[in-house]
Amino acid sequence: MAGASTMLIALAALFWGISGGIAGILLDSGWDAAVVSFYRGFVGLLFALGWLLLQRGGHGLTSRPLWFWSVVAGLGVAGNFTFYFLSIEHGSVAVAATLMYCAPVFVYLVSFALKLERPTAIKWLAIALVMVGVVLLTKLYAIGASGLSLMGVVTGLLAGLSYAMFIFGFKYATPHGSPSAILTIAFTVLALVLLLPADIPQAVSVINAPELLLFVALGILGAGLSFLLYVVGIKHAAPALASMVAMVEPVTATLFGVAVLGESLGVIQMVGMGIILVTVTALSITSS
Repeated sequence: MAGASTMLIALAALFWGISGGIAGILLDSGWDAAVVSFYRGFVGLLFALGWLLLQRGGHGLTSRPLWFWSVVAGLGVAGNFTFYFLSIEHGSVAVAATLMYCAPVFVYLVSFALKLERPTAIKWLAIALVMVGVVLLTKLYAIGASGLSLMGVVTGLLAGLSYAMFIFGFKYATPHGSPSAILTIAFTVLALVLLLPADIPQAVSVINAPELLLFVALGILGAGLSFLLYVVGIKHAAPALASMVAMVEPVTATLFGVAVLGESLGVIQMVGMGIILVTVTALSITSS
């Protein structure tokens, strides 16, 4: 099951990367970041709720651990979305993305501390290689002092911590209930938290907007379908491995920018992308 779980997590990360490109289109069209994030979670909630209602039993909604860890996962996703956009606002996309994708470091450190993983030289090397790949892919080395700010760095790190938080939340919720129940609780928390900073009049206007289908696609790919695959996959995968495999997301987002948004990709970025993919693939094979 380990190999199949890795593929499901990688596929979820692929959809997250595509949804990041869709979100970029919506943001460029003038939509508020909080509104985009809210609809990503809200459509995901409708997806999960519909699936839950079709189930006849075995959802586990009477389990307290299920509720606790699902709420933790929902808060983690909400924090990840919010802090990531704040980091971009106060710094740059490159800085925000690099700091957010420090998540594998946080996950491994927690896993080592809880003795869920045994620290080895290979694992430390894998962490280092992935971080080098992310730095090259985001071109962080080209960012001057003007592109850095304390708020941008702090919120970027908080986005990474939130990323790690939702990984552990989903991992420990899965033994106590169905994926549909976990996602319904997590996305309800997410929608409630992200509704607070959202521009309510603009959020209502989405219903009649020409970009409505993009919002629906964002919710299905970026939340409903992707997190379904992720929750099913992480049931048989260690949190640390899941965090590394999820590094497929920045690679997909970059390729989406090149193929759809007309962005360019330099040689150094391609090297960084290759380092990430090779490292993640090697780690997945050895873990399986």
